[in-house]
Amino acid sequence: MTHQETIMPPSTNTTTPLWKRMLLRRLKFLGWLAALLAIVLGGSYLFAPQWLLRANVTREVMAAHLEQHSVQAGDTHWVYYEGGQGPTIVLLHGFAADKNVWLKTAKLLTPHFHLIIPDLPGWGDSSRVPGASYNIDAQAGRLDAFVQTLRLQRFLLVGHSVGGAIAGVYASEHPEHVAALALLDSFGLKGRQNAFDSDALAGKNPFVYDDRAGFERATSLAFEKPLDLPGRFVDVLVKRNQRDHAFIERTFDELREPGQYLSVQNRLGQLSMPVLGLWCHDDRIVDISALDSLRNGLTGASAISTSTINGCSHMPMLEKPEQTAQILTGFALSH
Repeated sequence: MTHQETIMPPSTNTTTPLWKRMLLRRLKFLGWLAALLAIVLGGSYLFAPQWLLRANVTREVMAAHLEQHSVQAGDTHWVYYEGGQGPTIVLLHGFAADKNVWLKTAKLLTPHFHLIIPDLPGWGDSSRVPGASYNIDAQAGRLDAFVQTLRLQRFLLVGHSVGGAIAGVYASEHPEHVAALALLDSFGLKGRQNAFDSDALAGKNPFVYDDRAGFERATSLAFEKPLDLPGRFVDVLVKRNQRDHAFIERTFDELREPGQYLSVQNRLGQLSMPVLGLWCHDDRIVDISALDSLRNGLTGASAISTSTINGCSHMPMLEKPEQTAQILTGFALSH
């Protein structure tokens, strides 16, 4: 019996090349990672949207080359951003706001200036003394304690809205520190009475709200275009507002007194430094006619500059950060 050996044809090598296997493995890993990230982000958005908001603020702070610091000055534990190189600019936010409103503009300023951006006493992360006054005069006094504690010499002081009123009062009382003053859509000046003024004088406070609809009403006053924020982020802001209801109401009532809503108007003649007035042309909170009152009342200012920006209501630093930074830069470099 003859043994017959079957000879098989050479087998074709179907093994996947190593580089393809590595690529597929990496793509599979990235796919799992993306799915996990989507689950985490989705869960955070639904159950802890404040984390995502905080992460976004952290990203903006880093992009603006700022760092957060704190200091005890007077009766307040101040929390503030600082960063940048060059002449010093101190930026003050407005009513029921915080230091974060300046981040978009700050990013454009830190390459040329040293910025200090505090949470004003009672707002943001700065402390609040129960029952204490937080009107314009009291805040200007607290600002002096902050300036003394940081040992600031001469700087450009920029204030927005109620922060503008605080800046104006402070500058009138401490001209040795204020090299120049910039008032953005500032409270504290005479202007044509608008719907917001009528409601405020009648005791209606649009800055207090309990739901998304109330948030939308408040922001429609401050912004030319509706804010396109995801609903859960709005819920976080509503919750913060609810937490501060009593303080917002009490402080708003203080600002309705004539000595407060004319606080800068009554001191214009005392301002000796260069002054810039910057307004959104269609401001629905502080009418642009206040810019004329500012210009006409500055009898002792060494220089007067005025600028208007189209396409915004009351928040130029958020609605038009590039133009705001450009105007502030030009004014700072001129003085």
